[in-house]
Amino acid sequence: MDRLVKSDVKEVVLIYDKSNENCSATFKLTNLMHAMAVAVSLTTTNPSSPFSVDIPFSTIPPLSSSTYTLSLFQLFFDNGTPLIFTVPEAIVVTTSMILAGKPQDCDDLRRLFSKPGPHVFHDAIIPVSIVGPDFAEFLISNHIPRSRSILSKAISRCVASQLTDLLAYAVECGNAESVAVLIDAGADSNFKDSNGRSLVPLAIRAGNEMEAVKILLASGCVIENKMDLVLHEAAAANRVDLMRLLLEFLGEDDDADVDSVNHEGRTPIHVAALHGHVDVIRYCVSRGGNPNVEDRKGWTPLHCAASEGQLGSVESLLWECGCDAKRAVDREGKTAFAVAMENGHVELGDLLHWGDVLFRAARVGDVHGMASCLTVGGADVNGRDQNGWTALHWAALKGKLKTVEVLLDNGAEIDPVDDYGCTPLRCAVESGHLQVAIFLVDRGSCANLDKSKAFRGLVAPPRLFDSFGKLSKTSWLSD
Repeated sequence: MDRLVKSDVKEVVLIYDKSNENCSATFKLTNLMHAMAVAVSLTTTNPSSPFSVDIPFSTIPPLSSSTYTLSLFQLFFDNGTPLIFTVPEAIVVTTSMILAGKPQDCDDLRRLFSKPGPHVFHDAIIPVSIVGPDFAEFLISNHIPRSRSILSKAISRCVASQLTDLLAYAVECGNAESVAVLIDAGADSNFKDSNGRSLVPLAIRAGNEMEAVKILLASGCVIENKMDLVLHEAAAANRVDLMRLLLEFLGEDDDADVDSVNHEGRTPIHVAALHGHVDVIRYCVSRGGNPNVEDRKGWTPLHCAASEGQLGSVESLLWECGCDAKRAVDREGKTAFAVAMENGHVELGDLLHWGDVLFRAARVGDVHGMASCLTVGGADVNGRDQNGWTALHWAALKGKLKTVEVLLDNGAEIDPVDDYGCTPLRCAVESGHLQVAIFLVDRGSCANLDKSKAFRGLVAPPRLFDSFGKLSKTSWLSD
């Protein structure tokens, strides 16, 4: 005889309910022997199992049955980390015959089964499963590794509405593997929330899980960009990769462009500027996005960036993206500069206003206006424009000697190099302003100059340059 007892179930199924601390299931074992009692040992396959059997050792009279209870006593370790269900659990049923007239207590039975031999039979291995939406939620939220088969079993008794609720939860958790399992099980990937939005915006907000978005799109999830605003969501999440994917998926949709607006009239560029996501701003502009669009408040992306003190966004909009909204006013008549000052972002003042005023004053030789910018407005004397020019470059180019002097007296660097390698001294030489060039050299300018380029704009004798093509301060001043 190959077994002494049989089970009344092929599997022990526990329905987990997080509101019920006593999660358990019963099963029955029947003694198949006609004349002998049978000793039974019940253990679990996993040494660190969260399950326990109420009667681990017992005896069953001939042709009789005994009922046992399997309980789940915890899902988390004492430190709060989740138990990891990576291997399917099972109950191991081990039996041995007991001679008549030899009663056995628990210690006797433990000793009996501790001695392997022909008297011990391995009668059955009964699989154990936990099912129900609450347990599925536990697996999803804790990202239990390699839990695909366990999750599939956990949702086996869920109805369609429960599956779809779990799908929304898996999307929100950014658990792509669970999203795939639930869709395969029949969850509705075209579920809409109370606002009529699909699951894709929820997947984008979940964080860095692009795979969940791909799975939803592949399952036939329908996006309506006017409602879902997926490009705005991707912009807020700083996900250029998702924007590329979504624009490709939306294809020729009339509203599938980077200038689509939300209920505030804002484009994805507004959203990116507000959050300081410079890469998104650049990408949107590269796709034809307009960096000067006004929302319903009259705010441009520059206003948005200014309101949050997003220096990177301001620089990108002004210097890289062709934004010309510095003087644009909102419905209350405020420029981006005014918005920045109102919100205490004085560090943006130079970029949004004072720098322009300083550059203009330097160009036209307005010494008093320039002094006011530096002392009252707090303009950066070494601030640069989109070409890397400082106010000193402009003053030198225009030959404004007094302006050059004031700038240097207020801490201007004498040899700043622009994006093309040009210094203020070079600007003075190439524009033919000899007095300014002499003054700069006298104040310590030591920039290298190419003789051939210098002679284009300045009629100067060759002895002003040494044999290496550098300006000779001594010969120049003695001329």
